[in-house]
Amino acid sequence: MVKSELIARLAELNPHLYQRDIERIVATIFEEISAALARRDRVELRGFGAFSVKRRAARTARNPRTGAAVQVKAKHVPFFKTGKELRLALNAETPAGNAS
Repeated sequence: MVKSELIARLAELNPHLYQRDIERIVATIFEEISAALARRDRVELRGFGAFSVKRRAARTARNPRTGAAVQVKAKHVPFFKTGKELRLALNAETPAGNAS
């Protein structure tokens, strides 16, 4: 699902809201999550999961084309850990005949 599909689905489920308002709500949520991660804060959405920032140490890697050693600087990367409810939903047994 891409952002536009998410907005369309929310508009379908909430016909009393204008599409432009839903777009702004979704954009604001994403902006706030991004801003929190930029501040190195943790963002927890109960039942869904938690976003955090992890630090990757500097390392020596290899250029796959030439095989030459390349120094990779330390960096921060986003990390997502699923919540219990999401993990259970993903691993729920599907009824016979409904396997995807």
